[in-house]
Amino acid sequence: MAQGIASRYHLLLTGLSALLIATAAGSIAGIYLGSATAVLALIPGLLVLLPASIGMRGNISGVFASRLSSSMHLGEFEVSFTEGSVLGDNLRASLIISVLTAFFLGLAANVVGLVSGIEVIGALDLVLISLLSGMLSSIVILLFTILLSIASYRYGLDLDLIGAPAVTTAGDIVTIPVLVASAVLVMLLPPELRDLLALAAVASVAVTLVYTLRTSESVRRMVTERTVLLLPLSFLGIMAGATYEAGLEELVAFAAFLILIPPYMGGLGSIGGILASRLATGMHMGTIPPLLLPGRETAHHFIITYFYTLILLPLMAVIAHAAAVLLGLATPGLVAMVAISLLAGLLIVTLMNGMAYVTASLSFRFGLDPDNYGIPVITSLIDFIGAAVLVATIGILL
Repeated sequence: MAQGIASRYHLLLTGLSALLIATAAGSIAGIYLGSATAVLALIPGLLVLLPASIGMRGNISGVFASRLSSSMHLGEFEVSFTEGSVLGDNLRASLIISVLTAFFLGLAANVVGLVSGIEVIGALDLVLISLLSGMLSSIVILLFTILLSIASYRYGLDLDLIGAPAVTTAGDIVTIPVLVASAVLVMLLPPELRDLLALAAVASVAVTLVYTLRTSESVRRMVTERTVLLLPLSFLGIMAGATYEAGLEELVAFAAFLILIPPYMGGLGSIGGILASRLATGMHMGTIPPLLLPGRETAHHFIITYFYTLILLPLMAVIAHAAAVLLGLATPGLVAMVAISLLAGLLIVTLMNGMAYVTASLSFRFGLDPDNYGIPVITSLIDFIGAAVLVATIGILL
C-alpha cells in the first residue's frame, strides 16, 4: 500500500516537474511572440498559420514519443534505426507526415483566411513559409524527441510523463522563431524567386508521396492512419489562428496576452498529452478497461490534471504579466491576467478530460492504437477550443 502511494507520488512530482520546466521554457517563446507584433501585423495570415504549425509539430512528435513510450512498457523498444525497428519506422513515418501536413497547412491557412474574410498573403507564399519552417522545426524537434526517448530508456524514466511536456515545449520554442524568421526571409525574396522556390517545395511533396508508396508496409500504415487523422484536425489549429487573427487588434493592445498564448496552449496541451499517454498505456497494459464511462483509475488521472492546472495557469499569468511590464508592453493587470487564465483553463481542462477518455476508449475498442489518436485529437481540440474560450473570457472580463 505504502509502496503504491509512494509510486503515485513520484509519478505526480515527475509530471509536475516536467510541466514547470515546460512552462518556463514556453514563456520564452511567448516573450518572443509578444515582441514580434510588428511582423504579425505586416505579414497578413501569419498568425492564422502559427497555432496550427505549433500544434502539428507537437502532435507529430507527441505521437512519436507516445508510441515509443508504449513500446518501452511492452518491452519492444531498442535503439535501432533499421527498417522494421520501432524507432526507425516511427521516425521515417514522422518525417513523411511532417512534409505532407506542412504543405496542407499552407493551403488551408490561405483558404480559411479568404473564406473568413481575413487578409492573407498568397497561397504559394504561405505554402513555402509553412514547408520551410515546418521541415526545419520538425528535424530539430524529432531529433530532440529521439534523444529524450533514448535517455528515458537508458535511465528508467517514464516517457509518458515527460514526453508530452518536453516535445510540446520544444515545439513552441523552435516553431515560433523559425516560422517568423522563415516568413520574413520568404517575403524579402523577389516575387519570381519566391514562385520558383514554391514550385520546388511542391515538387518535394510529390517526391515524398512517391517515397511513401515505395517504403515498407509498416511505415505506410502509420503514415496513412495518422495523416487521415491529422489533416482534418489541422483545420482546428487554422481556425484557432483565425480566431486570434480576428482579435489581433485586442491582442496587440494587451501584448501580455500574446506572451501568455504559447505557454498557455502548450501547457494545456502538455497536460492533455500526459493524460492521453497514460490512458493509452493503461489500455495497452490492461489496467484501464475501455468502458463507456471512466472508472476509478481514470478518475485518478483526471484529478491530477486539475492539480496541474491549478498550479501552472496562475504561474503562467504571473510570468506573462511580469514579462510585459519588463518589456514595456501593455497588460490588463496581474489580477485580471490570473483570473482570465485560471477561469478559461479550468473550463478547457474539464472538456479535455472527457474528450481524452472518449478518444482513447473508442479507438481502443475499435482495434485502433490510442497512441495515434489521443495526443493529436486532444491538442488540436485544445488549440481551437482554447483559443475560443480564452478570447471569449478576455472579452467578458475586460
